[in-house]
Amino acid sequence: MASIRDYNAVEQFNRRLEEMRSKLLDQALGEELNDRVAQLCQEHRQYMKSVLDTCSKKCKEDETMFEMIQTYKEDLKEKTSLLKEKSVENLEVVSEIEDKEHHKALLFQRIQKLKKDQAKNRELIQSQNKANKDRLKKLNKCKDIFQKHLSLEIRKIQGEKLQFVFRNISRKDPDMVHTFLLQLDAEGVYHIMSCDPPLEKMAHLERRLQETNNFSAFLANVRKEFVALHGGAKTA
Repeated sequence: MASIRDYNAVEQFNRRLEEMRSKLLDQALGEELNDRVAQLCQEHRQYMKSVLDTCSKKCKEDETMFEMIQTYKEDLKEKTSLLKEKSVENLEVVSEIEDKEHHKALLFQRIQKLKKDQAKNRELIQSQNKANKDRLKKLNKCKDIFQKHLSLEIRKIQGEKLQFVFRNISRKDPDMVHTFLLQLDAEGVYHIMSCDPPLEKMAHLERRLQETNNFSAFLANVRKEFVALHGGAKTA
């Protein structure tokens, strides 16, 4: 066994001791480093898991948000289309209302015109009726004269009509009656409604009466035509 005083032995002992110290130090540092690395790895994994969870949650939120945005876009598009349709409908309604208002204004103008025309027609009819009544009164006043000179009887019947009855026409039967029915229209025009017995020239005599308004001449001509039916002239 070497003596501890031996210089080489001391050096060797010191070197051996240093090696042991270094080895122990390396082991201690290695274990600590490994523990630290393991701790860091665990913290890194936890951090990454937290990041992944956060990203996953964020992605889900973003996906939900994207779906909501898409839904809003589709809803907005649908509402915009509906609004356009409503706008078109509103324009059509406004146009229809304007047309109705224009039509209403035209109707109002027509009604006012019709009222004025009706008032004028009423005045004209009233004036004509008065003239017709005056004519009928004059005819009634002349009844005695006609009856005396023409053997004529005038009868007023319903509907503002006059029946003219002639007698003393036929030599064989002086009491035989010959009649015609006369009416004045709203414009004061004479119209022959019937004639018994019929006269071939009555339509011509009616037109002459409407043209000349000479009623006395008309009666005289009608009497002549009745007399002519019996083959000759006959005075009253």
